Amino acid sequence: MGSAWKQLPDDLSVPAKLLTEELRAVKDATGLSLSELAARTHYSRASWERWLNGKRIITEQALDALIGAVECDGPALRALWERTAAAGAAAGDAAADGEPIADGDAEAAAEAVPDPVPDAAPDPEAAPEPAPEPGARDVRRRRPAALVAASVAVALLLALLGARLLSSSDGQDGAAPTAATVPASAPASGAAQASPSVAVPANPAPSVPACQALGCAHKDPKATGCGGDARTLLTTNIGKVVVYLRYSLKCQAAWAAITEGQPGDQATISTSAGETETALIHWGYDNYSWMVNAADPAVTLQVCGQRKDPEGAACTASVSDLARTVASTPIPPGPASPPAAATTDPAQPAPSDPPSQTS
Repeated sequence: MGSAWKQLPDDLSVPAKLLTEELRAVKDATGLSLSELAARTHYSRASWERWLNGKRIITEQALDALIGAVECDGPALRALWERTAAAGAAAGDAAADGEPIADGDAEAAAEAVPDPVPDAAPDPEAAPEPAPEPGARDVRRRRPAALVAASVAVALLLALLGARLLSSSDGQDGAAPTAATVPASAPASGAAQASPSVAVPANPAPSVPACQALGCAHKDPKATGCGGDARTLLTTNIGKVVVYLRYSLKCQAAWAAITEGQPGDQATISTSAGETETALIHWGYDNYSWMVNAADPAVTLQVCGQRKDPEGAACTASVSDLARTVASTPIPPGPASPPAAATTDPAQPAPSDPPSQTS
């Protein structure tokens, strides 16, 4: 049975008003009087009068006692109480002022009395609140403020931890970062310092070829990364045309290259195992071939060049002792690539062979 509730104080915050109205609705739904509510929850009738009339904010312990004593929506009530505490609603009035009553007084407290009690008439059954001892601090009245301060501190700690985790994981996915940010002066103890940061180059990741040996056969040395450590084992000339025998140790593969030629000139690499690949100049004056497998130390490699005009052809010497030849041959820059203007002719169609650039 509902009650004729008086108006709540105007200085209550919105969360506090919502919480108080919900507590009133719970009391009305149960049909309990203030004395019966006190008996069930073991908190005094005077405390319930203050909580239900908005004079004080119900304590967390009293709210738990109510949720355990009557049928109500406990999670919703707890959520409203947490919002009220976090907002710091009426910090001086949101005191934990409930006085638990002894079990032996429950029967006396269960006597039915009119409720709620009007403001003008003091509650005859309300026990006067004990005055605090001189110099004593009323710790109960600071609980909501302490909860707010603790919540703010936890939120700040979580934010700082998240920022550190994000910064430490930056650059971990995918390719290795090219630079790392470190403090300009880091203490030996490793403690966090608010010092300026400088970018320092990170150690480059070791180059890993995309293929090796038989896996590189008939593939582009530049596209697979095999040109990174390429060295020229042998060369020969056909007039002004130069043909090259190129080799990559990390890929264990070899290929032919040709420079200073003209469209139609070519260079072909062949192995004693019967593999061949040809570098044909489609436009410009240089090109290179796909690779052949050169993993077998007993394999023999040779490159032969053929000019389109009648000036003829020529071949390099055969490389039969590959290990010795490679060991005695440094890794120079190799044949310089011709200028971009010379390698690209817009009037020529796109070639089906590798791009016109020496590798």
